[in-house]
This record gives sequence, structure tokens and C-alpha cells, in this order.
Amino acid sequence: MKFVDIIRTAIANSFRSKLRTGLTVIAIFIGAFTLTITSGIGTGVTSYINSQVSAIGAADVLTVTKADDGATAGDGPAPYDPEKATAISLGNGSRPGSTIQALTDDDLDTIEATSGILGVDPSVQVTPDYIVYDVSGKFELTVNAAATLTTADLASGEQLDNESATDQILLPTTYLDPLGFSTPESAIGQTVTIGIADFAGTQQQVPATIVGVQNETILGAGAGLNQPLTDRLRAVELSGTPAEAPQSYATATARFDLDASDEEITAIKADLADQGYASQTVADQIGSFETVINVIIGVLNAFAVIALIAAGFGIINTLLMSVQERTREIGLMKAMGMNGGRVYALFSTEAVFIGFLGSALGALVAVAVGSVVSNILATTVFENLPGLQVVQFAPSSIAVIIGIVMLIAFLAGTLPARAAARQNPIDALRYE
Repeated sequence: MKFVDIIRTAIANSFRSKLRTGLTVIAIFIGAFTLTITSGIGTGVTSYINSQVSAIGAADVLTVTKADDGATAGDGPAPYDPEKATAISLGNGSRPGSTIQALTDDDLDTIEATSGILGVDPSVQVTPDYIVYDVSGKFELTVNAAATLTTADLASGEQLDNESATDQILLPTTYLDPLGFSTPESAIGQTVTIGIADFAGTQQQVPATIVGVQNETILGAGAGLNQPLTDRLRAVELSGTPAEAPQSYATATARFDLDASDEEITAIKADLADQGYASQTVADQIGSFETVINVIIGVLNAFAVIALIAAGFGIINTLLMSVQERTREIGLMKAMGMNGGRVYALFSTEAVFIGFLGSALGALVAVAVGSVVSNILATTVFENLPGLQVVQFAPSSIAVIIGIVMLIAFLAGTLPARAAARQNPIDALRYE
């Protein structure tokens, strides 16, 4: 019997007892369906978080701050040390922070001199008072300080150009209606006015051109400003600042080689730590999100695996009953020259086919149901999170799931297949 004949015969034999095979397929279906849905949820949520990573920073930068050498977690606040505290100049007449360990220009030079660091830029936070367009009225303006380092999730328009001579702003979708724009496209190219106060508290106005409209993110909020506009607003804020006031910054972004290995990045962070600086990459900052997601998906997958194990016992029962019912048939096949290996292959193929049938049906139904549910949730529960498809399916993941289920089916079919292969043809032919 050729291999093709073994497959054809195995498929036909699988449907001899339709009820028993059907019940086994349903058990596999449930496990495969659950595993596919949980995998899709993991893919969808992870994909959304990755698309929002731009709200934190680029992949080739470290966020650097002064290391906190005070109390550790659980010890309570550290005693106030006036020598350690460094004021950050905020402009607009507000009181500088008194307990923030700020970075100075000397710190920036030290960080830039660290091996592996290609350049350092201070993170400058400007605090505009309002934004206005035409006669729509004034509205508070929140600024995303990391916008110059990121690739925004655009609803329309273009990314910020930090090399442009134009003062550019990236407007969140939530600002469209208040400012009087009906669609994201209608805002592109329009000029808005930003009101900001100088050190003495006198408000000044700075025009800016809308180059893009960005979707809301879960990791960062506010309008994005390109570097020229940020510098212009910063200059307004600091105008009138006493000459003796030191320049200081809460954080800095240190750039490293995008192709740097994990070991090289770890070495850079360790070197900065030795010099008294704390640093984090984007991966460090979103690690907790991914950990929580992976744990939840892992628990859900565990339930799916339990269902598949139960289905495996169903396969064993189905095939053991089939071996018993077909004892004389097995004896006849062996008497006609079919060796034990081919008998084993025949029953193993039956098990694999049952596993494939259940897993393929489970995966297909999961894709259909998951896609419909995801689209409904995107327009209802998650309508305030544009771009979130809570369930997404990767073809490779579905193929892996089907492969795993077929492997479980094969292992479950090993015992019945061996029992069939070891049948003595004479005793089998005498079996009643």
C-alpha cells in the first residue's frame, strides 16, 4: 500500500463511526478555537501597543535622568537635601521645581562623552497657554514633549520635519471639532496661533502650520511640535529670565547606534549608571505592558491546552475502539503482506487527520468570529482608541496552532497505532 493509499484509506476509515469521530473533532475544535482566539488577542493588543510606542520615544534613544540615590521602594520618601535638589527653569513666572534632580549642561557633556553615545539632546518641555484658530475661541494646549523623536500614528497629513524652517504642529484628532475643523484633511495646511507667556507673565502669540493630524494614543497625549517651533516657544518662555539663572533639564535623550546589540546597549546603560545617571530604552518602558499581556494570554492559552489534552484522550478512545472493531480487518491486511509499519502509519494518519480536521475548523471559525467581534468592539467599546483591533490573526500563528494540534493528535494516536501494528494476523483473523 502506497503512502497516498494510506492517506486515502485513513480518511475513509475516520468516518466509519461518524458520531464518535464527530464528538472527538468537536473536542479538538473547542481547543483550537480557544487557542486561535487567545493568540489573536495577543497579536492584536501587542500590535496596538507597538504602534503606540512612538508616543514614548524612538528605538535608538535612551531617556536619561539623574539617578535617584534616595530611598528605595517601600522605604518611604528620602530626607530633603537642599544640596542635591536642582531647580528647573520653567519660564512663564511659575515656581521652579525644588526637588527634581535636574540635568545641567555639564551633565549633557558627560553623557555625550560616554562610549556608544552618538549625541545628546535635552528634553525641553514648553507650556503654552492656549491654541486658537480663526474665531473658534481659545483652548488649552497640551504638548507631547517626545513628538520630535517619534513617528506619529497619522489620521491625515505628514510627519513633523525637524529640519524645516516652518514652525509645524501635529494636531490630535480631539482638537479638530473644538477648533472648527470638520475633517482631518480640512485642517492640513491651516495656520493656528499659540499663546504663551514669557518669564514676566506677558502673553505672546506664535503662529504655527498644521502639517498632520494624529490619532489618540494610550501612551502619550498632546500636540506635537517640530524642533523649530519648540525652540521658538522656549525662547519666548525664557525671555526676561535673569542672566544668572542656570539652565537645567528634567531629562535628556541620548542617541546610540540603531544596530547596537543588546549587550552593547546594556554596557552603555551600565556605564551611565556608574556615572550617576539612570537610562531607559523604549523596550524598557513598555516592558511592563507586554509582561502583563503575555501573562494574561498565557493563562488563556493554558485553558486551551487543557481542552486539547482532553481531546487527545478522545482520540485515544476513538482509535482504540476502531482497532478493536477492525481486528479481523487488520489481521487480513497483515495476512496479505501489509507489515506492522504500514499498519502503524495507517492508524497514525487517522489520528493526524482527525486532529487536522478539528484544528482547521476551529481556526477558521475563530478567525471569522474574532474578526466580526473585533470590528464591532472597534466601533463601540474601543471607539476612543483609533486603530485598535483587539483581535488580529497572523497566518504564521494559525499554521503553528494547527501544527501543534496535529502533533498532539499524532502522539495521542501512538498507543492505538502500536496496538494495531502488533496484532498477530492469525489471532486477529480468529477474533470474533
